[in-house]
Amino acid sequence: MELATLVKMACEIIGGLGIFLLGMKYMSDGMQAVAGSSLRRMIGLATNNRFLATIVGTVVTVVVQSSSVTTVMVVGFVNSGVMELAQGVGVIMGANIGTTITGWILVLKIGKYGLPILGAAAFIYLFSKGDRWRYWAMAFMGVGMVFFGLEIMKDACAIIKELPEFEAWFQRFHADSYVGVLGCAIAGCLLTMVVQSSSATLGITISLAFQGVISYETAAALVLGENIGTTITALLASIGATTNARRAAYFHVLFNIIGVFWITLIFGWYIEGIQWLVDGDVSKAEVQNGVEVFPHTTAAIAATHSVFNVINTLLFLPFAPTLVRLLSRIVPSKSFKEKPHLTDLDIRMVETPSLAIEQSRKEIVKMGDGCAKMLGWLGELCQQDEPDKKLADSLKRREQILDSMQDEIAHFVTNLLSGNVPHAVAEEAREQLRIADEYESVSDYLVNLDNFDRKLRRDGHRFTAQQLASLAELNRHIAEYLAAVNEAFLQNNANVLAKTTPLAKRIRTELKMLRRRHLEELSDGAIAPPVSIAWLATLNAYARVRDHSQNIAESISGE
Repeated sequence: MELATLVKMACEIIGGLGIFLLGMKYMSDGMQAVAGSSLRRMIGLATNNRFLATIVGTVVTVVVQSSSVTTVMVVGFVNSGVMELAQGVGVIMGANIGTTITGWILVLKIGKYGLPILGAAAFIYLFSKGDRWRYWAMAFMGVGMVFFGLEIMKDACAIIKELPEFEAWFQRFHADSYVGVLGCAIAGCLLTMVVQSSSATLGITISLAFQGVISYETAAALVLGENIGTTITALLASIGATTNARRAAYFHVLFNIIGVFWITLIFGWYIEGIQWLVDGDVSKAEVQNGVEVFPHTTAAIAATHSVFNVINTLLFLPFAPTLVRLLSRIVPSKSFKEKPHLTDLDIRMVETPSLAIEQSRKEIVKMGDGCAKMLGWLGELCQQDEPDKKLADSLKRREQILDSMQDEIAHFVTNLLSGNVPHAVAEEAREQLRIADEYESVSDYLVNLDNFDRKLRRDGHRFTAQQLASLAELNRHIAEYLAAVNEAFLQNNANVLAKTTPLAKRIRTELKMLRRRHLEELSDGAIAPPVSIAWLATLNAYARVRDHSQNIAESISGE
């Protein structure tokens, strides 16, 4: 009989925990999809102002429902150079506050409605046609699963009372002395490291305290340890990262360890203050469905978690610059420049698709700027009597850089698409792959144009003065067109064709006119065959640059 009870308890705890964790993921994915554009704007506010960065970290974590996702994202941003360490430190402190929202969600007395919420949201998710409705439904499905999973875990924890050996084992955890508090904190830390989610261990802790298996004091000490355990995710993410990224992960550990250390010194007074704050008797039992439970512990545990992180953040904020300097000494910089990639993309960012797609977009903007610079250099080289070798080398090197950037962007975006991403993000990702490829093709033709001119010079020929003047004008018009397309991509202007189509038509007309004039000059026999071949190849290459630029404009417009 005892074995059957034990198996039942294990199955319910594992099942409840699985549903709870899946609910957290659904809630996170749904909220990210709904608030994607707001998240993009929000992360841009994370300046060197540590107070503003802390607010950003709090809000982003409330949306994504996971401090682990936020801190891993910060490690990725710092690793790629997108975010400074000082900004990352502020966001990490805010993430610790934001993650406490889970506890307050569980305080809502709607546990028994978890299954109806899940069912209703599932119908909306399955039968609604609009993406926004589907993602709102996914978020509410997550909420329903969180409550349903918690109810299953609560029921499973009630079974512990029927197993004297198990109940006796849990009674060993007592936060009635400093050693006991530390022991409970270590247990909470280890449990969180195993489960890899402080929200899940918080749910287990609330379930145990609700059923009276552990006291509120023990639960409070476990929650403190869970704050340390959640840092393991960022630490694992920092393996192989740059020095600054590792410093950000170490700050997360330092922040929580120091915070837990000082709060354990005043633990008795702290939990008394929490009980006064929630104005509820945590030791008061009630009978629900024929079972004795302790409902007031849930709010007290949520408050324990929130107040600790808020106070800890307020204490750390003034000393953040000092801690950044300390981390710079603990983790010294390497003797060489750390830039393993040409882009600022990091695979850790794919955990937050809405932010990851924005980062890849910024890299494509850099590709467009690179092509514009190449076009300017090409215009200079073509007009010089003796080509500047340094400028020519820069042109070739930039084309190789753009090749590598396209490869890195393609790899990053493909990884992003392999996950479960919102439809809007997937559409933008596919558009980015196309635009990156178009920019890379533009750079190829610009290098070809320089090669045509070089070969002509090696053969002892040059374009005529009239041809050089025509090329200078054509290059200027192409540069104007590409600049307009680049600006439209930067501004995400879907009306790009209204501005750029007249420019594209003018260039096409200009190319036709230059070809017609060249054929007329050929009939006079005044142009050498190598010059004629190089001239037609040059006009074709410029036509291809114009075509690829037009493809980018059409992609931006959604055509």
